[in-house]
Amino acid sequence: MTYRIGYLVGSLSSTSINRTVARALVGLAPPELELVEIGIRDLPLYSPDYDDDYPPQGRAIKEAVEASDGILFVSPEYNRSIPGALKNAIDWASRPWGTNSFARKPTGIVGASIGAIGTAVMQSSMRSVLSFLNAPQLNAPEVYLTFHPEHYADDGAGGITVTHADTATFLRHYMSEYTAFVERVLSVTAPGHIGDPS
Repeated sequence: MTYRIGYLVGSLSSTSINRTVARALVGLAPPELELVEIGIRDLPLYSPDYDDDYPPQGRAIKEAVEASDGILFVSPEYNRSIPGALKNAIDWASRPWGTNSFARKPTGIVGASIGAIGTAVMQSSMRSVLSFLNAPQLNAPEVYLTFHPEHYADDGAGGITVTHADTATFLRHYMSEYTAFVERVLSVTAPGHIGDPS
């Protein structure tokens, strides 16, 4: 069985190291996962004023999240918190009240920084947000990745190859654990289980 995993990159930078890592994860994922990026660049700032009539960008992100079996967040940390663009995207997809698109989606968080633990506080903040959104989280292993540009190379086909063996092994292990987590979560959130509205 193949699971469609939507991933959101928390940086809008054209040279984002987290986008590099996200592209690497696509190639390191087990064959059971199909990773598809959910773009956040074109979203306006969320306001409840939109709730009665979502703009196309707002409808598009909700539809993309709902069409995904699971969600990965690959993000930097800005000022010890979640980048504004990513938080804005989460707000769009979780509103209006009662139409939270993240509910029951198995989630994972990956963060890369030039520092040793540069995304630890962002990830802690994300876990609080995802808990409120009823989005189950893979709690371990955690990925606070120190980014070394020489460990990544363009594969010539639009993807990224991890050339550093230990990094590749670690990220491949994470994706394997995330795959198993997706399978577990979806098996207990199937229609008819406790908590299902119907």
